[in-house]
Amino acid sequence: MTLTADAQSAVQNRAGNRIRVGESVHNDATDFLYEEAHFLEMGKFEEWLLMLDEDIEYVAPVRRTRLRHEGSEFDPAMKHFEETIDTLKQRVRRLQTRYAFAEDPPSRTRRLVTNIRVHETDVPNEYAVASSLLVLRNRTDDPTFHLVAALREDVLRQYPEGMKLLRRTILLDSAALPTHNLAIFL
Repeated sequence: MTLTADAQSAVQNRAGNRIRVGESVHNDATDFLYEEAHFLEMGKFEEWLLMLDEDIEYVAPVRRTRLRHEGSEFDPAMKHFEETIDTLKQRVRRLQTRYAFAEDPPSRTRRLVTNIRVHETDVPNEYAVASSLLVLRNRTDDPTFHLVAALREDVLRQYPEGMKLLRRTILLDSAALPTHNLAIFL
């Protein structure tokens, strides 16, 4: 797979040293991702915002269906969203109003975070963390679930009080959205 510059940044920042399962940094990163999933599933968006670094970059490039020789599957100019801490705070504030129509009534979600791989980066106390994500989303009285699958390339920054999400690139597995919108956080 050929990644965009955004997606490559987390991959290219790896210093080559993989942090193995069971090591304290891997445990901290895994715990961070599980806690984040819990906050999002419970609708605790203010608590989730506290897990984000003030310099966060939160991006989902658009996937295109391409032949192998045609280059990147991800369009460098098109994104489903490209967020900062300010825009993420705005989205959370909007969810607390009567005008968040795409999420009223709110989605019921379940996030399965797996295949967590942690690497050191060139920057001290920053770690490249890749994970597979499967979100099951249900709304209203519809008995079916929409499935959103993605590879997430994160950079987590370690602070004395714990880890924070500095950068997330979400590489959706499908070229066409498998759900009505992306009003949920991935």
